[in-house]
Amino acid sequence: MDNYDNRRFQFAPPVTQNLMIINLLFWLAQTVLEGRFGIDLTDMLGLHYLQAGKFNVAQLFSYMFLHANFSHLFFNMFSLWMFGRTIELFWGAKRFLTYYVVCGLAAALAQQAVWAFDFKAVADSAAEVVRFPDGTELLKHVFLNLPVTIGASGAVFGLLLAFGMLFPNSAIYLFFIPVPIKAKWFVLFYGLIELFLGVAPMAGASNVAHFAHLGGMIGGIFLILLWRKKGEIDGPYN
Repeated sequence: MDNYDNRRFQFAPPVTQNLMIINLLFWLAQTVLEGRFGIDLTDMLGLHYLQAGKFNVAQLFSYMFLHANFSHLFFNMFSLWMFGRTIELFWGAKRFLTYYVVCGLAAALAQQAVWAFDFKAVADSAAEVVRFPDGTELLKHVFLNLPVTIGASGAVFGLLLAFGMLFPNSAIYLFFIPVPIKAKWFVLFYGLIELFLGVAPMAGASNVAHFAHLGGMIGGIFLILLWRKKGEIDGPYN
């Protein structure tokens, strides 16, 4: 590896770096197009419910490059850089990108499953108007078009899972905890927290897609176990 390649990998390997750039460009496009031209990329490319009129298949992939605001983008990209660079250097660019996209797709499918459960009664109803307990009403097609999910979080949670499985005894340092935590325990704790938040009574009032995060992790588990069964990946599993 020459000096140019060494410099290139000091920040992040190519796929991790390019994913960060693409996400940043999408966020800039969201901000500029909506602010100056009234074009809502979130509504166009964000993930809508399968039975909503605004849904299209491309959203299963495009949603993971959009973000609600800069802090949403920053924390996802920081996590992508923190875990992605190590995993990409360990697996290589092609396998890393495959894993990232599969986890993002698994997160989208998990969110669709949650919506299918939440909106089944409305979607199957012959009524054209949805009536809420407080007396407000919405047309059925308007109601089904309202929910939208965006963000790289599902894919990033898949990376967190991969880090915990590939490097289980690596130490993770958190700002608010004065002692290091082994990656395997951090991943397990985070997964349980997401499960709890997903089923908590107030989960419906949250804007966070907790089950999508879990979907990204579950997709990652299946893919890693498949690769291990086929003998395609090696690593410090102890």
